[in-house]
Amino acid sequence: MLNKNIETFIGCDCEYKDADVVLFGAPFDSTTSNRPGTRFGSRAIRGESYGLETYSPYLDKDLTDYSFFDSGDLELCFGDSRLALEAIQERTDIILKDGKLPFMIGGEHLVTLGAVKAAAEKYPDLHIIHFDAHADLRDEYLGTGLSHACVLRRCHELLGDGRIFQFGIRSGDREEFQWGSKHVFTRKFDFEGLEQVVEDLKGKPVYFTIDLDVLDPSVFPGTGTPEAGGVSFLELLHAIFTVCGKSRVVACDVNELSPAYDPSGISTATACKVVRELLLSLV
Repeated sequence: MLNKNIETFIGCDCEYKDADVVLFGAPFDSTTSNRPGTRFGSRAIRGESYGLETYSPYLDKDLTDYSFFDSGDLELCFGDSRLALEAIQERTDIILKDGKLPFMIGGEHLVTLGAVKAAAEKYPDLHIIHFDAHADLRDEYLGTGLSHACVLRRCHELLGDGRIFQFGIRSGDREEFQWGSKHVFTRKFDFEGLEQVVEDLKGKPVYFTIDLDVLDPSVFPGTGTPEAGGVSFLELLHAIFTVCGKSRVVACDVNELSPAYDPSGISTATACKVVRELLLSLV
């Protein structure tokens, strides 16, 4: 059994044995290619969450009416991506084996690979729905295949063709898009087609990963690699409700908040609201 974290995300302080959804932080940013700092994201989200209400007027639900458990941040090895991913995989595996839904807060996007490995072991027919500004389909970046720029390529190696569905993508090199056109579904710039994808995946296990830089940097500047031309907060919210309301989500994550790059705190507050709405959408 996991121990309760001292400082939890607001409303996520039930006992582990009673929880339906279990949060944990993955404070890792060792492969960040532009501006580091996402290792501080999960801690910032927890602290800032107390500026939120537990009640969502969007969903007419309250966090206190459900059983959420926050197990705190993992202690990850910053000098070794493989060790960090193994620790993430182990934590995700424990939560899944106990019949609960793992909810990871990153951290850079590479952390998704560890959680996907655990989910794919339990659910061999796993599919991924991926919101992001970046395709993350490079085979290698700066000489390594374990990079946040390669995370969905590594996930594809686990799952195969036709199992990854990307939305909001507006950045990547030409080779990524060419390779991706043959192996994954990619919707550039927005969420058009999401309803049909969700309908097609009905009943199938889904890993849902949200890179917060899918948001336009005018809304969310606090990230390591901001990309102009992103979606609005309400567009993202509607897309989250679409996925969680109609899909069988078995694990999820929210990542790539780098709080130091937005001294106003707006990006962290936005990330908190995304986490709250995603939590309540899952139940």
